[in-house]
Amino acid sequence: MPKKLLFLLLLATTLHAEEKLWLDPSFSIRKKIDIDTKATAIADPIGTSAVLVRLHEGVMSFMSAKEDGSDLRFTADDHKTVLKHHVEKWDSLLNEAYVWVQVPELKPEAAKTIWLYYGNSTAPAPEASKETYTADSVLVYHFADAARVGTDSSATGANAEGAPPPAAGALIGSGLRVFGQTPVKVNTLPEWAPGAPLTISVWVKPSALAADAVILSRRDGTSALVLGLNNGVPFVEINKQRSSPGAPIAANAWTHLAAVHDAGTTTVYVNGKSYGQLSAAMPSLKTPLEISKDSAGAGLSGYTGELDELQIAKTAWPAGFIAFAALNQGTTADAQKLLVVGADESSDHEEESEIAKHLTLIKDISKDLTFDGWVVIFLCTLLAIVGWAIALGKFFYLNTIEKASKEFLKRWEKISSDLTAIDSDDSESVKTLGGTVSTKQQKLMRKSPLYQIYHLGAEEISKRLKPARQVTSEITEKKNSGGLSGRSIQAIKATLHGGMVREVQKLNGKLVFLTIGIAGGPYLGLLGTVIGVMITFAVIAKSGEVEVNSIAPGIAGALLATVAGLAVAIPALFIYSYLSSRIKDVVTNMETFIDEFITRMAEHHKEA
Repeated sequence: MPKKLLFLLLLATTLHAEEKLWLDPSFSIRKKIDIDTKATAIADPIGTSAVLVRLHEGVMSFMSAKEDGSDLRFTADDHKTVLKHHVEKWDSLLNEAYVWVQVPELKPEAAKTIWLYYGNSTAPAPEASKETYTADSVLVYHFADAARVGTDSSATGANAEGAPPPAAGALIGSGLRVFGQTPVKVNTLPEWAPGAPLTISVWVKPSALAADAVILSRRDGTSALVLGLNNGVPFVEINKQRSSPGAPIAANAWTHLAAVHDAGTTTVYVNGKSYGQLSAAMPSLKTPLEISKDSAGAGLSGYTGELDELQIAKTAWPAGFIAFAALNQGTTADAQKLLVVGADESSDHEEESEIAKHLTLIKDISKDLTFDGWVVIFLCTLLAIVGWAIALGKFFYLNTIEKASKEFLKRWEKISSDLTAIDSDDSESVKTLGGTVSTKQQKLMRKSPLYQIYHLGAEEISKRLKPARQVTSEITEKKNSGGLSGRSIQAIKATLHGGMVREVQKLNGKLVFLTIGIAGGPYLGLLGTVIGVMITFAVIAKSGEVEVNSIAPGIAGALLATVAGLAVAIPALFIYSYLSSRIKDVVTNMETFIDEFITRMAEHHKEA
């Protein structure tokens, strides 16, 4: 095989494979998201992490997504593996969103690609947010909105009590603003076992730098763990032992704090970097966790300021994980290098047509149709099938008649001026119009009503002429015995009209089923709708649920019966009008031919 041909074949195969790399044809748009730890010099191991993806109108077309963002899907680079995610905030008015995506196996100094798919109006809501985090996460607070300000987004479900309303304009959407007066309590947090690993991560924005300000604490008798700020210096205190101090953080600025306890050592991180350490064993703690104040801690003050993204895990997150979280969740220039959202890519697949969308809606509505409605739709379907079958049969029949009549009239024009050619006792001469028609043409003409009327008239003439034959030695001549009288002509004319009536009956045969569909379809549909509405209101009256969601499906299902009735009647009406028009043309042609035939006959067979 030539190298050029082989190259083209491989190229075509590659392009064909790339075409298939699309999660689902129903998603019309996707975008590439690159996570590059090499560009930000994260050199320590990271692992699986919940990555924050910030979306705004500069990187995403919010108009193409569903109003609540429920059509977002994230996949690995293979476009098959769907990544777990949840939306913390979706604002289609301001065109901004904060989405958390679980990305497995993040590595230091390496790039990883994930894909965002959206633009699917029929996509169901994604899995619960609690699946975005690993089983090691025991508490995740986004402080998202008034309804979820103290809601735990981890699988633990340790919701907070006494949380104040969220503060808008925090680091990531909304945050929690506290004043250090009343603690926010978490009563259902699992026990911290003695010596067990633990990680606490939180963003803080102190409004003032006070002494021994408690960000959070868990105290059980004489045992306690406290995370706080001492005049801006972050510290972890375990059983009254504090971590080594460092430089204070600034007031009114967001700072990421983390405390990681492992094997008797607690390391404090500030903005992803190691800050201080404490060598002290983790005590057993079962009591509620308190945020912004330690109600039982002597000499400690409350934290005043804002909090965001409080997370607690029952494992010791590695240094790379902490550095990645601080960078990814922050707003520095390095954060923009770490995660880059690409441009939209449109699907090569055609978007679902409006007709397909309507059919999908009708399919959904049919699920709420009652048994009575299905009976009506079955009857309407039966009427439609019978009507269409008859209409198709009539259509082909009329086409055949038209073709046969054209063939007959061409032959008739040749012999109509002189009927001598068919003035014979020989029936074959009459059938073949004096031998001018082949067997094949005769077979076609038999399907014409004009030919049938002509043949009937020829037979009537033959009966009435009663030819007298004179036989000589050389030839046999046929002579008319006095031609045709006026009464004979009227009798033949009546016979021809009788034949025409029979042909008209054949043409109109079974059209009554179309009229039944026209008249009966809407009434059947109305019956189904009335019964469906009646049952819907009866169910509502019995259950007592008077809501749009309880009424609308039943009413929509009931109206489907009327749609079915109209779907039978409207096409049947148009088809009936069309067929009636064509049948009327055939009848007119027969009447014209009868008049012409009688005239030619009277001229040819004059009464003696």
